[in-house]
Amino acid sequence: MIDRALRLSVQELITTRPVHVIAVGKASAAMAAAFLSVRHLQIRQALVIGTHLHPDLPATVEWIESSHPFPDGRSEHAGNRALAVAQGVHSGDVLVILLSGGASALMAAPLAGITLADKVATTRLMMESGADIHALNTVRRHLSKVKGGRLAAACVGTTVTLAISDVVGDDLNAIGSGPGVGDVTTWADAAAMLTRFGGDAHLSEVRHVIDRGLAGEIPDTPKPGDAALKRSQAMVIGSRIDAMAGAKQAAFERGYHPIVIPEPVTGEAREIAPRWLARARELAREMNKPACVISSGETTVRVTGKGRGGRNLEFALTIAEAIASSTPLAMASIGTDGIDGSSGVAGGMVDSTSMARASALGLDTPGNYLAANDSLSFFARLDDVVRLGRTDTNVGDLQVMLIG
Repeated sequence: MIDRALRLSVQELITTRPVHVIAVGKASAAMAAAFLSVRHLQIRQALVIGTHLHPDLPATVEWIESSHPFPDGRSEHAGNRALAVAQGVHSGDVLVILLSGGASALMAAPLAGITLADKVATTRLMMESGADIHALNTVRRHLSKVKGGRLAAACVGTTVTLAISDVVGDDLNAIGSGPGVGDVTTWADAAAMLTRFGGDAHLSEVRHVIDRGLAGEIPDTPKPGDAALKRSQAMVIGSRIDAMAGAKQAAFERGYHPIVIPEPVTGEAREIAPRWLARARELAREMNKPACVISSGETTVRVTGKGRGGRNLEFALTIAEAIASSTPLAMASIGTDGIDGSSGVAGGMVDSTSMARASALGLDTPGNYLAANDSLSFFARLDDVVRLGRTDTNVGDLQVMLIG
């Protein structure tokens, strides 16, 4: 994806000027390794912020292992280092931001008046209340010194953002909370999202900062067209579309007749899964067997229980009973980054025998596991979790169903 992006767009720009690199996100190490292998680059410095090292990452880079899904002290250090790198770029140089999902937690620099603990508590509360990525990022951008275009605005040189999207719709404003692009949301939007997903929780410091922003005491995030961003450009170089194309090719090579559902799979996992199953079956009805239905997107989970799970595990578990004893059928839903919620696995698989096997093991009904947000316990007992480890990418979730 790096190679494709350079050939199509910015190769001349980055090969004729000194280059500074900030790579951040779940794919940061792999993206940096690919970018730094490009010939004829005048690399002045490279900061890489991620969850784990990549074997091809040069020893000359500055590596910061950070925290996800919630930031910690390493994340704050990473955010401040990224800001320092951006501020050190000369006017004739280029800052390349290699961005991928997860960057919001991995690179955190809270505004004056709030602590990192305040930001973590706010994010955790909103996630557990069912906030989607748009709502989360609207608040996170406004509480940060680097998000919402503020990182690019700190750079007097040219800024180029190359992003791998984990966001449905590939909104550059939302990927990693948009450190390199103008922010279309406002303090008023942040206040509304915090009210919607924060409820009556005690978040006084955060609410005070947002109130100061509403009063004009704290500048809003830079907007598209802002003078501070006139030297910035950004593009999405990979997304869920690439994941589905790869899955389609793999299915074809294995003798399946692939069917791709282009519409993104979004919404509450346990609510959308039955509708997804009906749609997948309808599309496969007229297709020669064996058939492979492929889709992608990102659902949400409202956490009310104390179990372990994730949106992919809940998605798969929701349809377990509906496919019991049906035509031979198997379905898996996974997070392409290899991590699904609090489960520690990528996702889960169900097939037409899952319920019979669960009954033989004395497992409870899927509904009870869902009520406790404990889908991992169901799949672990059946040995039907999908373990990928960290995958060096992040383009949302992928669903695959095999029929016949």
